[in-house]
Amino acid sequence: MIILIAGTDTEVGKTVLTTALTAYGQKYQPQRAVGVMKLMQAGVGDRELYTSLFSLDQSPQEIAPLYFDAPLAPPVAAAKEGRQIDLGIVWQALQSLQARKDWVIVEALGGLGTPVTQELTVADLAASWRLPTVLVVPVKLGAIAQSVANVALAKLSRIDLRGIVLNCTQPRSETEIAELTPTDLIQSLTNIPILGCLPYLENPQDLNKLAQTASDLDLERLMPLVISH
Repeated sequence: MIILIAGTDTEVGKTVLTTALTAYGQKYQPQRAVGVMKLMQAGVGDRELYTSLFSLDQSPQEIAPLYFDAPLAPPVAAAKEGRQIDLGIVWQALQSLQARKDWVIVEALGGLGTPVTQELTVADLAASWRLPTVLVVPVKLGAIAQSVANVALAKLSRIDLRGIVLNCTQPRSETEIAELTPTDLIQSLTNIPILGCLPYLENPQDLNKLAQTASDLDLERLMPLVISH
């Protein structure tokens, strides 16, 4: 089972959800092998975080098959290094990891509309590779419009969008969450279920807290293989 963690933009909480689900799998379902992967990485960040947080029997190339130094959109970062983006490398790494793991959590980059090559976006890749996808939406003003626009792109691209996870990128009260990201309204406008809301985490590297946070989500939709066994 593979799940792609996509977002409406960069810095919206994809990494928090990815690490929370990985922490949950390793703590509560240790009999199931969980793998984690970043589609491609530009600049220091997620690969280093995954390696520091988790005991992964994965090579750096399996965690981030393509790695660029500059923290820019991949086509721009690749051009700065005089390199081409070979998606075949990413696909092969994903297939290898899937063959060894019960469940693979794949973090996308940027938003669904972020370019991965000169011709393709994250949405195109999710659709072409038939990756079940979860959309992370930050709890902030404009979240409703972002949800509607990104779900529209996902549907246009024929992505298997399993649901939306809200994420508090800063401390939010229940009232603020309800007003900025009204669940009923977003679900009504998008026809996509909201699977839960991640609270703001002062220490996003606390594995116990991450695992507990994940357990509050609708895991039946997010990780059916792990939950059903």
